[in-house]
Amino acid sequence: MVDDHKMFREGLSFLISKLKTAEVIAEAENGQQFLQLLKTCEPDIVLMDINMPQMDGIEATEIAVAQNPDLKVVALSMNGDENYYYKMISAGAKGFVLKQAGSEELEEAIETVMAGNDFFSPELMKNIIINMGKTKISEKISGSVKIKLTDREQETLELICHGLSTKEIGDKLFISPRTVEGHKARIMEKLGATNTSNLIIQAIKNKLIDI
Repeated sequence: MVDDHKMFREGLSFLISKLKTAEVIAEAENGQQFLQLLKTCEPDIVLMDINMPQMDGIEATEIAVAQNPDLKVVALSMNGDENYYYKMISAGAKGFVLKQAGSEELEEAIETVMAGNDFFSPELMKNIIINMGKTKISEKISGSVKIKLTDREQETLELICHGLSTKEIGDKLFISPRTVEGHKARIMEKLGATNTSNLIIQAIKNKLIDI
């Protein structure tokens, strides 16, 4: 658990103590302290604050994941942190949980990420501000693969990222739910996504959307 506010760490530690799936083995108040702890402990999952003094969660995550590619990092996010999501995903974060979330969402995030999937808080999905670029072709971070979406797929992706349901997307685009599902399936196939949360993360990672 990495966060610069002791009171928050204590509250989160208490919350985790009530879960059957996890326990806290170490705490750090900034990224530098966290990296030092990694030399002596091997966490299954890291709950990482984004904004911290000395070294923030973005730099700490990037360094830690570079050293241990299997490390699973879940970002602890506040409303208004949207501008940092791309950087955290690029650094290697596998999930995002609102600091205001309850124990059920926290437990779901831990279980989902531990199972090898990505997790994006439903509330965060609704709060993401999407600004679609004019180009429909975006280059992966690695620069080795290009992803191309049709205009309709791009529109569908934007609405998915806004948290709209299949029916709501269909109503907005004047197409059937079945057609929406077809667009979503093709988008997921192109991005190699396994679920909606992973779809959003892959879309950000591949620079198909700006937040």
